[in-house]
Amino acid sequence: MNNFKTLVIILCLGLLSVQSLSNSDKLNAIIVKYEAQRDYEFKPNESVENTIKYHNAEADFAERLKKELAQISEEGLSESEKISKELLAFVLQDKIDTNTYKTYLNTITNEYAFHLELSRMGNTTFDTKEQANNYLKRLDDLPKWVDYNIDIMRSAIKEGMGQPMAVFNNYEDTYDKHIVSDVTTSQFYKPFLNLPESFPTTLRDSIITVAKTSVQKNAIDQYKKIKHFFEDDYFPNTRKELGVSSIPNGEAFYQNRINYFTTSNEYTADDIHKIGLTEVARIKAEMQQIIADLGFEGSFADFIEFLRTDEQFRPKTAKELMMFARDIAKRIDAELPKFFKTLPRNTYGVVPVPEEIAPNYTAGRYSHSYNDETAGFYWVNTYNLSSRTLYTIPALTAHEAVPGHHLQISLNNELPKTIPRFRRNLYLSAYGEGWGLYSEYLVDEMNIYTTPYEKFGQLTYEMWRACRLVVDTGVHAKGWTRQQMIDYMSENTALSIHEVTTETDRYISWPGQAISYKIGELKIRALRQKAETELGAKFNIRDFHEIILEQGTVTLSILERRVNTYIENVKQ
Repeated sequence: MNNFKTLVIILCLGLLSVQSLSNSDKLNAIIVKYEAQRDYEFKPNESVENTIKYHNAEADFAERLKKELAQISEEGLSESEKISKELLAFVLQDKIDTNTYKTYLNTITNEYAFHLELSRMGNTTFDTKEQANNYLKRLDDLPKWVDYNIDIMRSAIKEGMGQPMAVFNNYEDTYDKHIVSDVTTSQFYKPFLNLPESFPTTLRDSIITVAKTSVQKNAIDQYKKIKHFFEDDYFPNTRKELGVSSIPNGEAFYQNRINYFTTSNEYTADDIHKIGLTEVARIKAEMQQIIADLGFEGSFADFIEFLRTDEQFRPKTAKELMMFARDIAKRIDAELPKFFKTLPRNTYGVVPVPEEIAPNYTAGRYSHSYNDETAGFYWVNTYNLSSRTLYTIPALTAHEAVPGHHLQISLNNELPKTIPRFRRNLYLSAYGEGWGLYSEYLVDEMNIYTTPYEKFGQLTYEMWRACRLVVDTGVHAKGWTRQQMIDYMSENTALSIHEVTTETDRYISWPGQAISYKIGELKIRALRQKAETELGAKFNIRDFHEIILEQGTVTLSILERRVNTYIENVKQ
């Protein structure tokens, strides 16, 4: 149904009897109301008071819409419409929870903060005078934006929701590097270094004069303010305890995050912890078998140290690392038709992680765009080469590029327009990251791991995600110290110490998110095992993957229902 028809239905709701509309029409009317509200999303740049009012109003709106949604019978709805109804209820509940637990006040993690995002402004070029003027206007807005974010973090401190000091190691680097004595070396001045030759000399001189003053006042001086805020106000008032359970209403908040990141209500922190311990033991046994098969003389810890220190596992240059990643990506590309009925129209590239953010990423990342003119990008981190390992690149590539994030996210973006826009843009970690981790397992069937070390690399990445179940619940529900987390990760994975410490701080500052990977992957693998067992020779891997991906991002309960239906249909 098109939006015009649905909007007419909304208007008619006040004029006609609700009983005269089909359940499908009622559902579409509610979806359009939700998407219209999202189109006018609040831009939090005025005051903390306005932000609080906005989130209160959004929660009230979500409550009303959720009640309307609950009154719609599923009779006559298609499978896709039932999925839309269930997903919208899930999304609305999270908006309610965001207001209940005031998560909008906690705007900073060890990897993300407003001042890190601001510095990306400088990664642009100008082709026209208008573009240069627009950039200067954005610079003029920076002081207001900085003041707003500082006020938000002050409010978080007052609510007891500031981050623990333990995650801010060497944090001064994030702002000190922008406090420069020569304005022309500022990241924010970078776009003015290469103004188009077509600009008249007088225009160039005028722009440069204004730019120097603006960058000094609106960027460099603002980063001085940011520095004083962190060092004089924020750091002295950070939490002493690490676990989020220590904040007001923290235990309920952590359980809420478990529910959100697993897209279910079936797990407690104890459940997640036990699943993690079981998975760690299983994966470790497989890793030890590889060590034995290699004839390595020494303990598990000795082998991990060997992997961390032996030069054969380290790229000598960034170029070597990039070439290897691209080779793996193209080898996987060639295998995809054997495993998937539907492949995305959009392509992807393999590029280095942008220099300005590389220190904040431990391995790689997938960056995608919602427009039709931009490819997706698998970012490979070439920063700090001594901490990068070649034997983990195949698993990393499978997760971030194909058949992982690029394939899944692109297919989600390319869903038919008959599926609501909110679903085409939806990302849930249990599904998306679960699929990414499953992809690391899947490419083993494509013969992508060509050495025991590369297979060990896949297992150490799987172990990494299993350890997350243990350490995330350990710190947020069981009182673990940061050193306990580091020791557990170091003893059970082959991640470098740099990666272990960065990841540890991520789990502390972002409660619950890290558990989504393994929980999602376990569900997908369990559903596949069930389908293979019950269907036997009738099982088809391409059909199975179509069921997993066909409706885009879904909760794990929806996914399970779809696979169970698929099994019954094939049996019949």
